[in-house]
Amino acid sequence: MSTGAPVSRAEFAPEAAVTRPSPRLLIIGLDCMAPELVFEQWRSHLPNLSRLMEQGSYGRLESSIPAITVPAWSCMMSGRDPGELGIYGFRNRRDRGYQSMAISDGRAVKVPRLWDVLGEAGWTVATLSVPGTSPPCAVNGSQVSCFLTPNLETPFTHPPELGAKIRAWMPDFMLDVPEFRSEDKAQILDNLYRLCDQRFTLAQKLLHQDSPDFLMLVDMGVDRIHHAFWKPMDPRHPQYQPGDPYATAIQDYYIYVDQRVGELVAQCSDETVIVVVSDHGAQPLMGGICLNEWLIQEGYLVLKETPTEPLPLDQAVVDWEKTQVWGAGGYYGRVFLNVQGREPQGIVPMTDYDRLRTELATRLEAFTDPQGNPMVNHAYRPQEIYQRVRGVAPDLLVYFDNLAWRSVGSVGHGSLYTANNDTGPDDANHAPLGLMIYYDPRRPQGGKVLEGAQLYDVVPTVCDRFGITPPKGLRGKVLPV
Repeated sequence: MSTGAPVSRAEFAPEAAVTRPSPRLLIIGLDCMAPELVFEQWRSHLPNLSRLMEQGSYGRLESSIPAITVPAWSCMMSGRDPGELGIYGFRNRRDRGYQSMAISDGRAVKVPRLWDVLGEAGWTVATLSVPGTSPPCAVNGSQVSCFLTPNLETPFTHPPELGAKIRAWMPDFMLDVPEFRSEDKAQILDNLYRLCDQRFTLAQKLLHQDSPDFLMLVDMGVDRIHHAFWKPMDPRHPQYQPGDPYATAIQDYYIYVDQRVGELVAQCSDETVIVVVSDHGAQPLMGGICLNEWLIQEGYLVLKETPTEPLPLDQAVVDWEKTQVWGAGGYYGRVFLNVQGREPQGIVPMTDYDRLRTELATRLEAFTDPQGNPMVNHAYRPQEIYQRVRGVAPDLLVYFDNLAWRSVGSVGHGSLYTANNDTGPDDANHAPLGLMIYYDPRRPQGGKVLEGAQLYDVVPTVCDRFGITPPKGLRGKVLPV
């Protein structure tokens, strides 16, 4: 267990004397990091995070709905919910067409994010790999884009010349862990550590070179290692087998990330405010609910031909003139109604919309596991959970067993349940609660536990701390940190 001694702030290099707080604010994003592993299970193995917790405040951080990387980081950094952003997942409907799903990159975010607000207040900023920053935007400082960047041949930095410097520093610079949903576990693990080292080393280089007022980085490795290595770690996983050689892979990685956090913090000023956040948590993947198979079975979705093997719904022959409802898979389920005058071949009268949506919500929330045991399911109506609803929102957003089961959108399974993800090997699903650790050397809290924190609270809390007027209409509140 950590002793609670002050976090060391050694200089990165002897000549790099800090004459003012640099950075004034450091945010370390650890995508998908699970609060129960940091706060409880492995806390004694994580001395740097533990010291920040003991001197500051910390708690579970409720994610957005949906609790997935896109849109969660953009929600956190803007103080806006997915409905206001019009971003409901990695892929969103561009229009009311049946095959209009497209990836939402940073261009979908139309509101200022924290670095924009700080830049307007005169701060210099540096952001590294924050999801939702591809393509990179002009900021008052530097920006390195995120894992959605197609390749290094496309612009991935602001200013553009920073990209050339990064490629000189790191010729093998990685945008993400390639093929992290595969069975080549040794290669995945090697790439995870390389990605982590590159992000933290680049953060240290930019602190040393530019002394920005604000620096934020996000490590995607935590998320990737959960998806690849949760099964050998957790006896709760339905496919767990004791004695797996990768049983400690996730714990080892958490320990390594903690070390890199300590090295980065050591380079900061004694006055730097440090925030460690994850956008959501993680849990063992218990299986998949074949959403579209159920809709077919119940007569809501009609195919002209029954597939002989599993295939995406986009590749099936749907009879849209007889289909009332269809769905999309992922960590959560999306349900779309085929509404007259709204969809190209809509058949559901608008007068029947509320009744049908309520019927679907009630039935989906009553879904059981394969043994008939009850599940904790939620079918959310966008108009009830968001401040506004922009873009083409799902008619229902469905969590199966609080995200322990994922939604499977493909058809042709011949069953309502699957044991595995239909898009590649996957050990974990997301969980609705991430984490936040907040350390302010001017306001030591002695290990105060935060209750009721949401990711929308980050921007208002930071703005309040530094006396900056936040944008109007934000969803979050100022946390008692």
